[in-house]
Amino acid sequence: MNTLSASSLASLPWQWLRRTTPGLALSTALALSALYLAQLPWFSQHGLSALTVAIVLGLLLGNTVYPRWAPITTPGVALSKQQLLRTGIVLYGLRLTFQDIAQVGWAGVALDALVLASTFGLACVLGLRLFGLDKRTTLLIGAGSSICGAAAVLATAPVAKGRAQDVAVAIATVVVFGTVGTFLYPALYQWNAAHGWLAINAQHYGLYVGATVHEVAQVVAAGAAVSPEATNTAVIAKMVRVMMLAPFLLLLSAAMARSLRKEGAAAAGAGGISIPWFALGFVAVAGINSLGILPASVVRLGVELDNLLLAIAMAALGLTTHWQAVRAAGIKPLLLAALLFAWLLGVGGLLTYWLG
Repeated sequence: MNTLSASSLASLPWQWLRRTTPGLALSTALALSALYLAQLPWFSQHGLSALTVAIVLGLLLGNTVYPRWAPITTPGVALSKQQLLRTGIVLYGLRLTFQDIAQVGWAGVALDALVLASTFGLACVLGLRLFGLDKRTTLLIGAGSSICGAAAVLATAPVAKGRAQDVAVAIATVVVFGTVGTFLYPALYQWNAAHGWLAINAQHYGLYVGATVHEVAQVVAAGAAVSPEATNTAVIAKMVRVMMLAPFLLLLSAAMARSLRKEGAAAAGAGGISIPWFALGFVAVAGINSLGILPASVVRLGVELDNLLLAIAMAALGLTTHWQAVRAAGIKPLLLAALLFAWLLGVGGLLTYWLG
């Protein structure tokens, strides 16, 4: 009896591997394809990151042949968009150091904080009250617009209880307006330089881009269109903004728990704070990286692994998202994202001019 029990226990890992390998292999294949495509000149020039390409590839496959493969791939795809996603968010901390804060100064930190808080607050007011969107979609669009695009949407989804279609809609808005920004920001800079309306140099422009453009890849593209100095400042400002992701998730979790208590859910035991432990892991990894004890080769390898894990998660989300669900969301999410983009462009520019 004991021998049979031990044998059964020993076979559990192999059973788990057999169930998850097909879906994991499919998501990984899509992710590797996305990583390759994102390095091609056309994609990099347009600020299209591997995460964006991965979810597009997942959507294309998910709405064509994937339904026939779903019975054998579902466990692995679920693993990819849940556990691997959280691991990817933790490793995202390898891109940051606390020394980044010193490089932009407290004015830069204040600018990022004001842009984040005002944009997310505006998203909640407009999304819930003006457009009547559901809370999940509103929170995800607000997070993507105010922090760091697709990565923020992915990180916020477990806290906001977002479904695959909610994530897809939010990421679509980030891609649309972030891509517009990669062309519009440099054009506005050159237009201002030609007419001399505002005394803005390349460093001010970089701070503006880093504080208001959605995706890291889009920030790089918009900065590189002006100068290397603008790119460096933009990336640093953006990394400080990304660093605010962890406290944002903790505050959001607490706010959602308070909302549940007000709705009477606490009586059913659903009103406690759900701590997003992966957000704390993100801060811990950034802290370790800030100490300078990790060899550069280890950090580089960790970042590459993180790119792969997040791309796998995005591909899996695409596979499980149906066009019908995205279309059912209607035009309102796009209108919300458009107003948030206008806010970032206008009010974000004024805040940069004032604080920068």
